[in-house]
Amino acid sequence: MTPTPITLLTDFGSRDAYVGAMKGVLASLATGHPTVDLTHEIAPQDVMEGAFVLREAYAFYPLGTVHLAVVDPGVGTERRAIAMHANGHTFVGPDNGLFALVLGDDLPDEVVVLDRPEVWRVPNPSATFHGRDVFAPVAARLARGATLADVGTPIDAMKVLRWPLPLLDRDGVRGRVVHLDRFGNAVTNIAVDELMRRRNGRKMACVAGGEILRGLRRTYSDVAPGEPLLLAGAGGMVEVAVRNGNAADLLGLERGSSVSFQFADHEEDLPGFRRLSRSGGHGFPGMDATA
Repeated sequence: MTPTPITLLTDFGSRDAYVGAMKGVLASLATGHPTVDLTHEIAPQDVMEGAFVLREAYAFYPLGTVHLAVVDPGVGTERRAIAMHANGHTFVGPDNGLFALVLGDDLPDEVVVLDRPEVWRVPNPSATFHGRDVFAPVAARLARGATLADVGTPIDAMKVLRWPLPLLDRDGVRGRVVHLDRFGNAVTNIAVDELMRRRNGRKMACVAGGEILRGLRRTYSDVAPGEPLLLAGAGGMVEVAVRNGNAADLLGLERGSSVSFQFADHEEDLPGFRRLSRSGGHGFPGMDATA
C-alpha cells in the first residue's frame, strides 16, 4: 500500500531550523511517508494567506493525505490544537480560523481537540513551538493509520473565520482583493461563473486601482506587455494582472482593495466611456471595449 503523504504549510520561511525540526519529527515517527512542502513563505502570522494557499492546493493530493498547517500567532495561548477530517482529507494545526477558511461553506466530518499528551513529542511541549512538539507528532501518527479518536477528544465546533463576500445586485458586482501572489496578480473574491451569470450578456466594465478594465481575457498574451488585464484565474476567481508586470505595484492594489464591475445595456452607460471612446474604443491596447 502506498504510504500516506503529509504536506506542510507554514510561515516559518527557510532561513531557520523550524521547518527542519518538524521534518525531523515526521521522519522519525512516520518513516517512509513522503513529506511535501506546500510552502513555508506565508507572511508571518497571516492566517488568511495560509488558508488561501492551502485551499488552492489540498484537493490535488490523494484522498487521505494529512495536511499539516502551522500559521499560529496564538501559539502558547488558550487557542486549541485540533485535527479534522473533511472532504476526504485530514488536517492538523491550530484552531485559529485557518481551517474554517479552507473549508468555506463545507463542514468537517469530524474534529478533535489534541488533548492527549501521550501522543505529543513530549508531555510538556514548548510554549512557542507546537509545530514540532504537538502538530508534527500527531500528523505522523495519523498518516500511519491512527484515528482522530486516538489523538484527541471530539468537539462540536472550531473557530470560524469567513472570507469577505462580494456585494451583488442586478447592475454590478463589488468585490475585494483577497490574495496577492508573488507575481503581483490580485486574486479577487468574485467567482467568474457568478460574474458571467449576473452580467447576462450585457456590456461590462471593471474599476480596479483607479483604472478601467474591459473584457475577461483567456491568457496574459491577449494584451501588450506591461498592460493590465482581467483574467479567469485557475481557481475560478477573477484576477487583475499585468502582462510581464506586477498589478499590485502598477495599480496600487493590496489585499482588501476594491474591484468593482458595472453592467449596462449600452456602452455609453459604462464608467470611462468618454475616455475609452477617445482612445479608439479601448481602455488599453488589445482590450476589447465591447467584451
